[in-house]
Amino acid sequence: MFKIEGNEIGDNAAPYVIAELSGNHNGSIERAKLLIKTAKDCGVHAIKIQTYTPDTMTIDCSNEDFIVRGGLWNGYKLYDLYSEAHTPYEWHDELFSYARQLGITLFSTPFDESAVDLLDKIGVPAYKIASFEFTDLPLIRYVAKKGKPLLMSTGMATQDEISETLEAARSGGCNNLLLFHCVSSYPAPIEQANIKQILNLKKIFGVSVGLSDHTIGNAAAISAVALGACAIEKHFTLSRSHKGPDSDFSMEPDDLRALVRDTRDAWASLGCEGFERPSSEVGSKVFKRSIYFVSDLKAGDRIGVGDIRRIRPGFGLPPKYFEELVGKTLVKNVNRGQPVTWDLLSEL
Repeated sequence: MFKIEGNEIGDNAAPYVIAELSGNHNGSIERAKLLIKTAKDCGVHAIKIQTYTPDTMTIDCSNEDFIVRGGLWNGYKLYDLYSEAHTPYEWHDELFSYARQLGITLFSTPFDESAVDLLDKIGVPAYKIASFEFTDLPLIRYVAKKGKPLLMSTGMATQDEISETLEAARSGGCNNLLLFHCVSSYPAPIEQANIKQILNLKKIFGVSVGLSDHTIGNAAAISAVALGACAIEKHFTLSRSHKGPDSDFSMEPDDLRALVRDTRDAWASLGCEGFERPSSEVGSKVFKRSIYFVSDLKAGDRIGVGDIRRIRPGFGLPPKYFEELVGKTLVKNVNRGQPVTWDLLSEL
């Protein structure tokens, strides 16, 4: 369990919901600020941006290696894609100041050391490592030395790579760690969401685990909370009709409000293990089946099998005593509709 600006993250806290803005500002700082304000109004715990430039992400090269083939960004040159999608460094001070004014946590994903230094200078409260940088161990160690919580997506990573990255983070001095189960496909097919991996990550690595979710809808996120995810990250846009690099798999405001509500309710529904019944059931106990007289009988009569029945409500003896009661002698008169109780019966 650890905190980011007062909000607890861990197995004993309600799911920490993060709205990922990514490139959905479409090149407008005012739109970025509106996204931050809208996400806060939807009830999220935090908002995340991405800190890179096209030159820190890749090189301007038209070789085939640098052209995207397939998916949403088919045909893009990497440099052009990142030029379109990046959040300019010169926006950062203003965006972080704006978030502080609103009282909402804002943090970021750095993609190289210069981004880490910029965010450290601004006073970012946490860092997020993207799936594609998860195996950049020098970057992991550099971020870890900043002494802030470190949230890392495991998309595409093998078990050995996850072990190496966790070791790099810990060797850098970071102990407030969270892994996000992630399928790095945009969007991710729901049938490949593999939410059970959350259980596996918790068991093998002994850390808190969340879900960085690229599926459409909330089913995967709610399932993840049921399996112990303590944080949920989803991409967010004002409208998917405002076409941008990530808009097709991003949530709109109504979706995001539902995500916050439904994951909180899913977590609240988990409760705890054990056989102690909830207080909400107290009023229902009276409607459990019990044994009632269905005949008028006098003291000294023996109870016949047709004189009693197992019916609702629950003020009589439990049904398990039915056979034992047949043949018992009454010590008092009884009426039809009267519950059977031990004080009415002879001890013989």
